[in-house]
Order: sequence, then structure tokens, then C-alpha cells
Amino acid sequence: MNAKPVFEVEKIDVFYGTSQILFGVSLSVNQGQTVALLGRNGAGKSTTLKAIAGLIAPRAGRVRVLGIEMQNRRPHTIARAGIGYVPEDRQIFPEHTVEDNLLLGAKKGRNGEDYWNLKRVYSMFPLLEPLKQRMGGQLSGGEQQMLTIARTLMGNPSGLLLDEPSEGLGPLIVQRIGELLRTLRDMGITVLLAEQNMHFCLGIATEAAVIDKGQIVYRDTIAALRTNTEVKRRYLAL
Repeated sequence: MNAKPVFEVEKIDVFYGTSQILFGVSLSVNQGQTVALLGRNGAGKSTTLKAIAGLIAPRAGRVRVLGIEMQNRRPHTIARAGIGYVPEDRQIFPEHTVEDNLLLGAKKGRNGEDYWNLKRVYSMFPLLEPLKQRMGGQLSGGEQQMLTIARTLMGNPSGLLLDEPSEGLGPLIVQRIGELLRTLRDMGITVLLAEQNMHFCLGIATEAAVIDKGQIVYRDTIAALRTNTEVKRRYLAL
């Protein structure tokens, strides 16, 4: 049986005010896939994730979550339908403890799933347990990134949208986040990962889509992208 799409956008146009950012973007991520959405800064990666999460309403096109039409729905409705969104700026609660941050994100999944709880999250994120009584604002950038991913998992999502998880972090914490995402991939968690850092994604994603000037210009396996010098030179070289 073929895997079903968890996220789908079909020919979406997205504007900020009068400026058009996405032009007919179509993209799908099937159950169990980890897909990297790659592109330079300003290419439309974050906007695509925000459109799926309901933070921006497309002016045209369709957004589906597990086959259900979601365009123009409120973000909390889309979250309850199974989407977990990890924003680029983390948005932890700085005056709450690590454990309170996790509990604020806790809910059962769309079908009552309760797989992700404090015990499992501390097992998956061992650096967080010793910090559970520390205020979120006292964490390092890498610790905050781990916390926001863990908090999102506490909502038992059907799929994750991760926006630039490696941005601004040191090499060691980037390596740890990469190891975490590989573990989630091997567990069959569905992930759409927006990144500028192609090398970070090569050992994590199963497929790649490249976005440039608000349009998808390439989609193939990570192995194919690895050997496609022209696509890397034209769209991904800094």
C-alpha cells in the first residue's frame, strides 16, 4: 500500500501585503518521509511552512493535512488536525521552566495518541531532564532549540514542520540536532524540514525539494541531489 500524504500544498499563491512570495507552489510529504525544503534566504521556505500551519492564508490553491482541506483554517484547528510546527525563532516561554514549557505543549494526537509524554521526551532529549526546573530564558540557543522540538512532540503530531533548526547554532549542537532528526526519521515520524544548510540535510532527509524565488524548481531523492552539481550551483550555492 502506498503511503498517504500527511502535508500537501497544491498551486498555492501567498502574499505579504501586495508582495507575492509564493507562486503556484505544489509540494507533498508522505507518511514516514523526511523531506528537506532547501533554498537561499528569502526563497520562500518559511512562508511555505507557515501556509501549511495556517499562519498565513494562501490567496489561491489548496492546503491539505491527511487529505482534509485546511486552507483558511485557524492555526489551532490545523494543529489539532495533526500538525506540529517548530518556528525558526523557537518561541519558548522564557519565564516558565523547561518542564512547564513541555507541559504547555502537551495534548493527545488527532486520534487520541499519547505516545509522547514527559518520560519519553526526557528519554529522547536527555540534556533537558537535568534542566527541567531551569527557566526557558536561561537556556542556551541550542538548548532552546531542543526544547521547542520536544514541546512540539508533546502535542503528539502526525507530522512535523521544522523551520531552520540549525540556524545560528554551533557545530556540536547542530550535530546533536541532526542525530535527533535521524532518530525521528528512523521512527517513521513525518517531517518537512526547511533549511538553507544543504549539508546538514544530506544525512537526514530522504528527499529534497528546492525552492527559488517562490517556486519549486527541483524535487528528487537526496542521493540524486548529492550528485546534481548544476542544481546545487544554481540554487543552493551561497
